[in-house]
Amino acid sequence: MDGKNESLVIEFMLVGHLSILKYPKLLFTLLVIIYIMSQIGNSLIIIVVKLDSRLHTPMYFFLCNLSLVEIFYTTDSFPTILSVSLAGVKWLPVSGCLLQICFFHFLGAVECLLLTVMAYDRYVAICRPLHYTIIMSGTTCLLLAVICWLSGFFNFLALIFLTFRLHFCGPKTIANFFCDIPPLLKLACGDISINKIMLIIGDVFVGVLPCLFIVISYAWIISTILKIHSSQGRKKVFSTCASHLTVVCIFFTTSLLIYMKPSSSYFSGWEELLSLVYTVVTPMLNPLIYSLRNNEVKAAMKKVFSSKSSSKTVRT
Repeated sequence: MDGKNESLVIEFMLVGHLSILKYPKLLFTLLVIIYIMSQIGNSLIIIVVKLDSRLHTPMYFFLCNLSLVEIFYTTDSFPTILSVSLAGVKWLPVSGCLLQICFFHFLGAVECLLLTVMAYDRYVAICRPLHYTIIMSGTTCLLLAVICWLSGFFNFLALIFLTFRLHFCGPKTIANFFCDIPPLLKLACGDISINKIMLIIGDVFVGVLPCLFIVISYAWIISTILKIHSSQGRKKVFSTCASHLTVVCIFFTTSLLIYMKPSSSYFSGWEELLSLVYTVVTPMLNPLIYSLRNNEVKAAMKKVFSSKSSSKTVRT
């Protein structure tokens, strides 16, 4: 036991292997710009929805929760990603790496569930419009949001228990821009069978089942839309869920490609790039998609900014 304790790893070395790392300053600058755009975009969504009473609806209530998740989500991993992008390597204490993983998957679980709830909201709005105000009442929306956050928190507690029981006594290099579960398990010594089982269960309950629920919801939505005789009517109804559908496709496609692969095939160069896109680019795209593809959000932003500019003019 003494010999084993002496060899325990206390730090991990994160190493980026992307070819773009040949230009670290360029990559660092690009990532900083993306981070700032992500923070500003998601903050604007929350502010605009708060200020415009026309957006005080269930869909935009959940959108604010989603934007809040994205703000925390990028903040959790971005400092590490920036360090690796600029220096090529980053030393991180084992405890810091494990905490990053726990918060990362806590917020990721909340995002998956919020996107699922938003799909249900679109289903009720389009397939059961006469009962929409009754089904999606303020109390129901608040309860659904609380369930999403609590489920993510329970996922966080489970990860705390499962990851902090691991020991690391072999190689200490993680070929990624941030800490994540699959490459971490490859470095653990001892029995990790329970961790693998719980990872699969988590993937099913947080990834596969929500994705399946969203697919079924949109199958009903598309079926309802096709029954509308007017092409203009079909276009108008579909536009109400186009933004959400776009975000869902981007988020679940990248996340399932990363986390549903066998651990033996993890981690190739393109998957490293995909994980970076999933962590960095997607949170920036969400507010852009909702603001550019959604006429209500665009109108609300124009109203907010025009009122601010007019108030400045009156003061001067």
